[in-house]
Amino acid sequence: MEAKVEQAYLYDFYGELLNEHQRRIYEDFIFQDLSLAEIASCEGISRQGVHDMVKRCSKTLEDYEAKLHLVQKFMDAKKSVEQIHQLAGTFRESHDETLIDEIERISNGILEEL
Repeated sequence: MEAKVEQAYLYDFYGELLNEHQRRIYEDFIFQDLSLAEIASCEGISRQGVHDMVKRCSKTLEDYEAKLHLVQKFMDAKKSVEQIHQLAGTFRESHDETLIDEIERISNGILEEL
């Protein structure tokens, strides 16, 4: 997964666990694409302070994912739903009843993970 996309997913799942100051700096750097100098000027801290904060936030978010695996579970469920969608489309064309068994197997896998 691309680094920016991965950081966005991590933030979506765990960003609320950061404090307001951390969220603001992280959002400015990752989502607003502001430079370290721009953020430092707005926050009244050094460029190095911003850099350290972004690195710490990234590490914190990655640590949450390493323990909880919510992003990975989401990505797995998304992939399974895409497979179900494809199989349903194929079923509409072919009316092959064996596809229903595969859809049920995939959907049962999703339910077991939840």
